[in-house]
Amino acid sequence: MRVAPPSWELLVCDMAGTAFSDDGLVIEAFRTALLDTGVPDGPKLKAAMASFDGNRGRSKLDAFRDVLPEEELAKTANEAFERRYEELVGQVGIKAFPGVEDLFLRLRTAGVRIALITGFAERTREALVDALGWRDIVDLTLSPSDAGRGRPFPDMILTAALRLQVTDMHAVAVVGDTRSDLLAGWRSGAGVVAGVTTGAHTRTTLEAAPHTHLLDSLAEIETVMATR
Repeated sequence: MRVAPPSWELLVCDMAGTAFSDDGLVIEAFRTALLDTGVPDGPKLKAAMASFDGNRGRSKLDAFRDVLPEEELAKTANEAFERRYEELVGQVGIKAFPGVEDLFLRLRTAGVRIALITGFAERTREALVDALGWRDIVDLTLSPSDAGRGRPFPDMILTAALRLQVTDMHAVAVVGDTRSDLLAGWRSGAGVVAGVTTGAHTRTTLEAAPHTHLLDSLAEIETVMATR
């Protein structure tokens, strides 16, 4: 017997690179934090940046733990990163990708909840939501500290589903721009796990991760949801 798919209940979206563009501010802030923490400009910094690029989408604290020898040093670097990123956002600004805000409004009108997840700390996450003016058009925002573990673990997605009282993980769509996003979505059991090519990782990198769809923008998820 063929079982009809459930109606959509929840869209879980990554933030930077998926829902909005920050024009490389994350990379600049990460590099500045490493320099401020004592990593010399040269081969060590280059190796640290390569490690960060390969693990985009993860908790920023975990990213610093990968390249710095001591826990306290990683925490100091992460705090410096968050401060610098917020400064850059205030100076340069951020903007949603075309069609994203209208997408959220249409889906919510149709009864679909919207959850934003990110590797940023709570303070930075909330500053981004305010900068975008999305306080009233999303249902939930989560950082790794809200869920236990960051991506590629599925904790944030599952926490969103629990808090928003989802009845079926097959009725959840997950969208992100990194390999870690796709791994987390796949491990959560979501009905759709879609990569978008607007952010950190290339189509080739995304193709190598488990997924159901690859999109050129977050706005295209509406078509996927309509045709499932």
